Amino acid sequence: MRIVFMGTPAFAVPSLEGLAEAGHQLAGVFSQPDKPVGRHHNKLQPTPVKERALARGIPVYQPETLRDGTALSILQELAPELIVVAAYGRFLPDEILALPPKGCINVHSSLLPKYRGSAPINWAILNGERVTGVTIQRMVRDMDAGDIILQRAVKIGKTEDAAALYDRLAQLGGELAVEAVAQIQAGTATYTPQDHTQATQAPMLSKAMSPVDWTRSAQEIFNQIRGLYPWPGASTTAITGEPIKLWGAQVVEQHTDADPGTVIAAAWGGIDVACGDGQVLRILELQAPGKKRMSVAAYLAGNPIQV
Repeated sequence: MRIVFMGTPAFAVPSLEGLAEAGHQLAGVFSQPDKPVGRHHNKLQPTPVKERALARGIPVYQPETLRDGTALSILQELAPELIVVAAYGRFLPDEILALPPKGCINVHSSLLPKYRGSAPINWAILNGERVTGVTIQRMVRDMDAGDIILQRAVKIGKTEDAAALYDRLAQLGGELAVEAVAQIQAGTATYTPQDHTQATQAPMLSKAMSPVDWTRSAQEIFNQIRGLYPWPGASTTAITGEPIKLWGAQVVEQHTDADPGTVIAAAWGGIDVACGDGQVLRILELQAPGKKRMSVAAYLAGNPIQV
């Protein structure tokens, strides 16, 4: 099938690779513009999707907008039968949604209608979900609200962070994208409307979400650390008075009468902090301002904490 693929980050790469390996004709790839990197922002970093597409000899287009007619003209020339989108990062206007005869489909990293939006993987962990997955849905004007073509669930590991889950769902997304396109090509795809009354949102993350509220339960704070990894990261001033990022932790099965946010133990095995309801969270890895991420043992070797 003649396909235009739209994607930007590493999450989209397995979908692109899967479609190419399945023998589909990838007429072109759309990706976000390259971002400036380096100390002086004088170098441009290509997106992961762009790099993989160019390695395969697929033409890449990086319009600043999809709404000035330029992208539509390119797509009209490419004449795709189907557009496949995976974490592209832009809304498709109505005229693009209506262009391919077999429509536009999206690879979304949640079990729709739950977690519509830009950060479904993070919010699933932040909210303590035990199961998530990938949905292939037909794109419509409203965000992530189209009919479901395929959906597959996976369990979230008890200690799994957002980065690890991201990688697993990216691979699953690639498998489902290939399967869905095969069904569309064969005319056997089914389109199941979502129950919009069950929809929940997964809005963009922000640095405002980083500070830890130690009155919450140990599990909730542990979910915050896992869900905000690697960005923006969970942080606290409770340990030393300066903002420290928390990268690794575990819930400790013990009770304390100390006030939430109090350091109750500090040894090479971890720093124990009191949480809400007398619970305890053990910090295993952290990062002080201007320093690299390190184990608690390495940190305490140069920064002893008196309890």
